[in-house]
Amino acid sequence: AAFSALTKTVPAEELVNHIEFMRNLVASMVSDARRRKGGVGDGEFLMPGFNIAKGLEPLLPIFQRGILYGSPTIREVAASGLGELISYTASKYLAGPLIIKMTGPLLRIVGDRNPPNVKIAILRTLGLILVKGGPALRAFVPQFQTTFVKALSDTSRQVRIEATKALALLMPLSTRVDPLLKELVSGSLGKSTGDMGPVAAVQAATLDALAVVLKKAGKKAKLKDSIPSALDASKELLFHEDDGVRESAAKVMGACCLLLGAEITSDVVSSEILASDDETAEERHGKVCACHRIMASGAIIDDSASTEMTGLVVRYTTDDKAVVKESACVALGATICCAADPPGRLREIEPTIIGIMQNKQERMEVHKAIGRGLCLALHLYEGEDKVNFFGKTMLDACLQMAMSGSQRVQFAFNDVLWLALNVGSGNDDGLNEYLAVANFDNSKAMKALHNKILTRIKVVDVEELL
Repeated sequence: AAFSALTKTVPAEELVNHIEFMRNLVASMVSDARRRKGGVGDGEFLMPGFNIAKGLEPLLPIFQRGILYGSPTIREVAASGLGELISYTASKYLAGPLIIKMTGPLLRIVGDRNPPNVKIAILRTLGLILVKGGPALRAFVPQFQTTFVKALSDTSRQVRIEATKALALLMPLSTRVDPLLKELVSGSLGKSTGDMGPVAAVQAATLDALAVVLKKAGKKAKLKDSIPSALDASKELLFHEDDGVRESAAKVMGACCLLLGAEITSDVVSSEILASDDETAEERHGKVCACHRIMASGAIIDDSASTEMTGLVVRYTTDDKAVVKESACVALGATICCAADPPGRLREIEPTIIGIMQNKQERMEVHKAIGRGLCLALHLYEGEDKVNFFGKTMLDACLQMAMSGSQRVQFAFNDVLWLALNVGSGNDDGLNEYLAVANFDNSKAMKALHNKILTRIKVVDVEELL
């Protein structure tokens, strides 16, 4: 009531000058509520004053004014602040006209010539609106889609990343996927028109978006050529001169193989990965990225092809090109769980993995890549007993890496051990299982690491590796 009286008395164009103060005030209130005794900590927090009928309405005109007519700084603060208000409000109090009132100004302004930080704030807030608004926003899908696809060609890398994330959130509402797939395929091949950022970077971003759309909504495609055309684009770009384009093309290839079935997957593996021996560095990198993404996608691969792909990946872990070697180290994780017998495959390639981990002369980036590959293997493994799956030798080696000199390598292997010991479950079963077989020194080190570091990790995100 007080906010409502304020906004009726003082014009929005005057209040908008105090929008940063309002945002900071709300953030301070939320922080206090989270940290006080009985608070939710880092969990979801819903502000009581917003979670009543029309709770947000008094503030909405101020933030809309800032978004539409403010300076670039005020636009950024208004868009970010509106997103925060939305995150503190339950979906049922955003339903109906209110969520639509929020959506219009953001869609209208995001296409203007705003600096990157303003576009990033708007795209993130639009993503939050999609999460909270759900089916109520179905009528806005074409406008959302046009906005996000246009942002994929922005000159700012972070804008392109946010656009891809936003497209992923839009897919549950989208019913007509074929035109979007066609537009993204065209953009990935460099056939888009209009203002664009660096061509290779835009191609990579568009391929990333295409892979996301295929994963989230590929099954909704109705035209028989939609998925095959995406696969053809990935084949064309798999050996591109740019590293990022090759990696993104492999993501599309993996998503297409999962959708098109075992026969097409077998043809792709035979023709694109296992066919040629005379390779440039670009071809080797493209092939190892394709191995990673196809195997991690869940596509059906026969045992002989899987064995050959694993041999290829292992061979590339000694490649003289850094980008090939690092990608191969990550791909090792996918080769493990693609096998009919994942523990058996792990035992086969364990000497290769541990050899790289114990090589003190190896670059930090390679050790980090091994850590990411092991995280991928643990995420993909369907069995419950991950300590037994990894085994004492591998866990001992991971523990040593988690206590190594490089902080970034430590972080990578902390994530591995968090997944291996199943720390996220909230019990110590994984830790106790390891302690039962470990020697005294390693038991002591693992206990200390578990209590001081691993229990503080909230989640390990491997989404980018899938």
